[in-house]
Amino acid sequence: MKLYVKNMVCVRCKMIVQQLLRKLDIHYLSIELGEIEIVENMSPGRLLEFKELLSGYGLELLDNRKSILIEKIKKVIVELIHYDDEPLKINFSNYLSKKLNHDYTYLANLFSETEGMSIEHYIIMHKIERVKELLAYNELSLTEISYNLHYSSVAHLSNQFKKVTGLTPSHFKNLKENRALGLVNP
Repeated sequence: MKLYVKNMVCVRCKMIVQQLLRKLDIHYLSIELGEIEIVENMSPGRLLEFKELLSGYGLELLDNRKSILIEKIKKVIVELIHYDDEPLKINFSNYLSKKLNHDYTYLANLFSETEGMSIEHYIIMHKIERVKELLAYNELSLTEISYNLHYSSVAHLSNQFKKVTGLTPSHFKNLKENRALGLVNP
């Protein structure tokens, strides 16, 4: 039995879900971003109990097909941006269509209608969050970050970063470094 969970987009969320399943003594085969495979069918009462525990952590058990598809779209985007280092060989719309077995126009319209933003905007938000993480780690140059996140150029990344955050990547990085120094040298 597969269950789909809204907002389960990070490792910490997976750990919370794992703890809740153990607490309820629910046996599972796997826990992935937004998706749990349960060994046995759950009674309605048990399902309700699990739903209530999830909601305490800002997570939501999904039960309609459109909501599940939206979460699958988000999962593909998050995995691609945050966890996949391989360059994308086809454009993103084709990749998403192929991965979810739906026409991209349908996916894009459903996503916009439900989430109030385009898939493209959602991707940009996640890419900028990833850029912030990578800048904070200070292990990669802006050129390497640009390449890893499939930007056409460093200038494109910088312009998009400034448009979303109001800061240039180097200014953001300096703020992080100064804040860290302030914590070390009071």
